[in-house]
Amino acid sequence: MIRHYSSLKFKGNLAYPWLIYGACFQCVFCSCNPRLTLKQDNAPLNYNTNYSHTVLFHEEGSKSLFVGGSNIVLHFDVDSYEILENFTLNANLPRCGESSCENVVTVIETFQNCKFVCGTNGEEPQCWELYPRESNHSVVKSVEGTGISPHSSEQNSLSLVADGDLYAAAPLYSDGTLLQFRRKAGKRINVWMHDQWVSEPTFISSFLAKRKNDSLNEKIYVLFREKNSDTSPEADPWISRVARVCKIDEGGSKQFLQNIWTSFLKARLVCGIPKESLYFNRLQDVFVQHAEDWRDSLVYALFSSSWNSTAVCIYSLADLDDIFEKSNYKGFSEAIPNPRPGKCVENSNSLPIPTLKIIKDYPEMKDWIHPIQKDTPFFTSSKNFTKIVVDQIRALDENVYNVLLLATGTHRWYMGSVFLFIDVCFVTFST
Repeated sequence: MIRHYSSLKFKGNLAYPWLIYGACFQCVFCSCNPRLTLKQDNAPLNYNTNYSHTVLFHEEGSKSLFVGGSNIVLHFDVDSYEILENFTLNANLPRCGESSCENVVTVIETFQNCKFVCGTNGEEPQCWELYPRESNHSVVKSVEGTGISPHSSEQNSLSLVADGDLYAAAPLYSDGTLLQFRRKAGKRINVWMHDQWVSEPTFISSFLAKRKNDSLNEKIYVLFREKNSDTSPEADPWISRVARVCKIDEGGSKQFLQNIWTSFLKARLVCGIPKESLYFNRLQDVFVQHAEDWRDSLVYALFSSSWNSTAVCIYSLADLDDIFEKSNYKGFSEAIPNPRPGKCVENSNSLPIPTLKIIKDYPEMKDWIHPIQKDTPFFTSSKNFTKIVVDQIRALDENVYNVLLLATGTHRWYMGSVFLFIDVCFVTFST
């Protein structure tokens, strides 16, 4: 493995993720109200309006960028540097009372042949179907959005569209409680989590790992941090996790775990220096580098620590998945039933009760998930990084390099000289 902390000369531009994340960091992580300004090759995409919160959506290979703010969704063309459309989405409430009338957009996904947009809607979450580039710029209808969008933009949430289904994590109640990962809409039935499986979670990322010619065993992975059950003075109050559910899971029978995940398992995600008993326990962000063979996919995870340092650890998806397939279940000492808890089956309603009881009562794996580089993190810093992206570029020496981009929460950037308004500092490496 080669790591460089200097500049390289690149051919052409970095891929669109740099532009997308650049806009994201510019908008969301300023210390004051951010102004939306996107820039590529010295040509700006300007929309001079201040927003306290933004969400961005970009599909790989697309020339469109959708940006959601307060009461609005903007559709940008990143080739012509133009705003193509402006959708107004005001709060849909007869009267606001004590709640805010602001509709802060929190979710933008492509779902069921439309742009599916959800927002806080004056603390009564709502979703809309948008059809960009049609003659009437139509917003066709709205649907109830509880459990998809949070009630306020300060609350934790995430969303994922995978194989025609919409998954989301958002609080059910305005006080932020009952936050869990659910399947909310699509071709399969809605399912959710057992209340005791997580403790005060903060969901960070989720993704589907596609398996060529093996869709039955495709899994959805959810990365989050939660309250540590170890309350001793030396223990970090937070702990990082990876959870896994089967894509085809439709919950248990009417007798047990009906509409509840029957394949949910979770494991601890470790990043640190074991010899010194130093661990970065607070997961901040995740970037997944997918490969044609899912086993070769890599998970880049950014962590912070109680001593105000950050670290990046890299995980093999194959190694990660092995923990769920081979580890014992924490706290369970009896014989493991067949089928093994967590195994994907065509009809989850028919799973035997002994298998489901382990899922319900012992969902945590005994073994921990370690990074590829076990002795020390791939990268550490005293800076307070909060976002991570990895891209591949070809340099003038014809070699392909991975480029690690990290962003702080104080409007400072650390990457290569692609955007003219940022500090220059990169981590490039080959594997």
